[in-house]
Amino acid sequence: MQFHDKLQKLRKEKGLSQEGLAELLDVSRQAVSKWESGLAYPETDKLIALSEIFGVTVDSLLKGGGGEPPPSMAAEAASREAHWRTRGSIYEYKSKRTFYGLPLVHIHIGFGAKKAKGILAVGNLAQGVLAIGLLSTGLLSFGLLSLGVIGFGVLGIGLLLAIGSISVGTFSIGAVALGIYTIGAVSVGVYSIGAVAAASRVAVGDRAYAPVAVGRVVKGVWEFLDTSAERDFSAVSAEDVKRAIQIEFPGTRDWIVTWMTWFLGP
Repeated sequence: MQFHDKLQKLRKEKGLSQEGLAELLDVSRQAVSKWESGLAYPETDKLIALSEIFGVTVDSLLKGGGGEPPPSMAAEAASREAHWRTRGSIYEYKSKRTFYGLPLVHIHIGFGAKKAKGILAVGNLAQGVLAIGLLSTGLLSFGLLSLGVIGFGVLGIGLLLAIGSISVGTFSIGAVALGIYTIGAVSVGVYSIGAVAAASRVAVGDRAYAPVAVGRVVKGVWEFLDTSAERDFSAVSAEDVKRAIQIEFPGTRDWIVTWMTWFLGP
């Protein structure tokens, strides 16, 4: 059986469409179509990836009847495979088990734009439920630049929680924090705590700017100046700040009021 016949047979047995296989290999559907038509052969790294996806050896993919690539190609692929796995500059692992078409684990790291896509994805460019990479997107993501429901990174962007040097999220913690509920050296949000805190409602910080402002330097409608020698806000009454929040913003949830005042004085 020729290579292109084997490839088509293995793909169908695996229940993959040409598009599905192309996505796993990070190639175009047209490339897969050419391989299955015998018009082209995959590059060595794609041969290795095919062998892992289908659970066969590179040798068994290449060897067969007439029209096959020369035996030297099989030998070259085998030698390249060993080198590729051991040299350390590039590494890729993709689990055979999948969930809704995604491998449970995909690791793809090395020089260049190495993409990883899976339930657990680790790569230079990672996309998954749990994603770890220089650029990562997922439900829970860690990376230099991370985007997700929960994002951790030098630049962290999270729909729910973001933690990073620069963080943007509903709940945001970082050197520079932007969001609704924020904590940071520079903190900007609706409710903000930070060395410099600016908020549309309540700000607590060394310098605080908000309608309800608590700090050493304050500017707002309700201004609470911290004069404590320890700079620990003990000179500001939590009950007074709570009252100001409830008057200025009636209906503010109790947990928000408690969060913004728990470290103040009695």
